[in-house]
Amino acid sequence: MRMLLADQGLDWKEDVVTFDTWLQGDLKRDTVFGQLPGFKDGDVTLYQSNAILRHLARNHGLYGKTPCEATKIDMVNDGVEDLRVKYLRMIYQNYDNGKDDYIKALPTELGHFERLLAANNGGKGFVVGDQISFVDYNLVDLLRTHLVLAPDCLSGFPLLSAYVSRISSRPKIEAFLNTDAHKSRPINGNGKQ
Repeated sequence: MRMLLADQGLDWKEDVVTFDTWLQGDLKRDTVFGQLPGFKDGDVTLYQSNAILRHLARNHGLYGKTPCEATKIDMVNDGVEDLRVKYLRMIYQNYDNGKDDYIKALPTELGHFERLLAANNGGKGFVVGDQISFVDYNLVDLLRTHLVLAPDCLSGFPLLSAYVSRISSRPKIEAFLNTDAHKSRPINGNGKQ
């Protein structure tokens, strides 16, 4: 979300919720599903990361040019989320015993995205269509997280590697990624990476 907001030149105010505040329970009780993030846009308050991403995408032209592109974006985003769930299970439930096996299985997972990228303009642009979409931000965010976990994970995937560099070097994204606020934000709530 932050990369999308930054890249689109949108202003936002972030209220960081401390763990102690969350444990008090008042905020948790007020959320729709008892979890964060939350997002307010005028009169609309949303929870669930992907609902927020799709809301931003619809309102800022980041959901493809056609219904077919939007459907493909949804498909790729579901794949991104499938990998994110596997990553989060390993990080929060099986880090010590599961990290090595997770990293060994990663080439299979990343291969799907390399092939999707290759099928769209030879991998020279975006994962779907000829303009950036919300799934590009979501995929790059997840791939950047994996580069912290396994710094060489993209070495066998030249298209994905170039894609992460290309998206991350967009001027407004690069500026955001270089902020102290971004650099100091932990990747995972339990400190494991």
